[in-house]
Amino acid sequence: MKLPPRPRPPKPARSLWRRLRIWLRRNITYRWARRIVVGTIGGTVLLAGVAMLMLPGPAIVVMPIGLAILGFEFAWARRWLKRLRATANGLVSGARGGAPPAGPPPGA
Repeated sequence: MKLPPRPRPPKPARSLWRRLRIWLRRNITYRWARRIVVGTIGGTVLLAGVAMLMLPGPAIVVMPIGLAILGFEFAWARRWLKRLRATANGLVSGARGGAPPAGPPPGA
């Protein structure tokens, strides 16, 4: 009596996590890792500041800090922060009686 051949054990399949780790090691450099970390931390601080607009908290202080953190790596955050500073300086100088804040003339 002849026995049927034994089935071969299946090849060990690479798990999704293992394939992801291999891909990350090959493709992610220090620069990308830094961008990811800065984006995550800065985005979290910025979102906390946005949430503080409705919740009690120092949103006016936290939002520029989040933009400053993001500004280390992203040009758009630097532009937003520069625009925010210009607006804040205009409001402060207008409140102190200095030059009026930039904007359209009254009645226009």
